[in-house]
Amino acid sequence: MLESAFSIGQIVHHKLFGYRGVIFDVDADFQGAEQWYQEVARSRPPKDRPWYHVLVDGQPVTTYVAERNLEPGDSREPIEHPLVEHFFRAFDNGSYQLREPGN
Repeated sequence: MLESAFSIGQIVHHKLFGYRGVIFDVDADFQGAEQWYQEVARSRPPKDRPWYHVLVDGQPVTTYVAERNLEPGDSREPIEHPLVEHFFRAFDNGSYQLREPGN
């Protein structure tokens, strides 16, 4: 199994679109629909590498991003997103602490 370069709770920066966000889930490989990949993933990132579910800072949206399009983000400031508290319990030392199931 491939190692992912980023982890849940880590703040990242999208290389192509310039937004920052926080990872809330990781897929070991592409798990989306082929039609979505053909229409949206225009740079054709590899499907056999990790893909990340990201809460976008300052916008009430989530994205699904290939690993090669991400880099570590500025982690001095927390992310502003309506679902942050749903997934995470705290922002500590530049990353988010995952909320335990049932909390």
